[in-house]
Amino acid sequence: MAKKSAVEKNQKRRRLVEKFETKRAELKAMSKNEELPQEERFAARLKLAELPRNSSKTRVRNRCELTGRPRGVYRKLKLSRIGLRDMASNGQIPGMVKSSW
Repeated sequence: MAKKSAVEKNQKRRRLVEKFETKRAELKAMSKNEELPQEERFAARLKLAELPRNSSKTRVRNRCELTGRPRGVYRKLKLSRIGLRDMASNGQIPGMVKSSW
């Protein structure tokens, strides 16, 4: 089980990303738009830098929904490899069985 503080911090980052998503996208588009004057593009870059650092999408860590484990997480299932194996062994995932040969 991961530390509760790490899981909470990641959830806070997800909320910040959602909150600043549109503003960040607008400023990025302005800063990349070559039709605008260079001063406006530079001002957009400065405003982008003033936004909270944790509002960037790359700061969010994929974590297991069950345990909060940060590594070995399947994106589709939002489970770590260990949590997935436990649930599959208990028969909690339909259609998934433990392999044997």
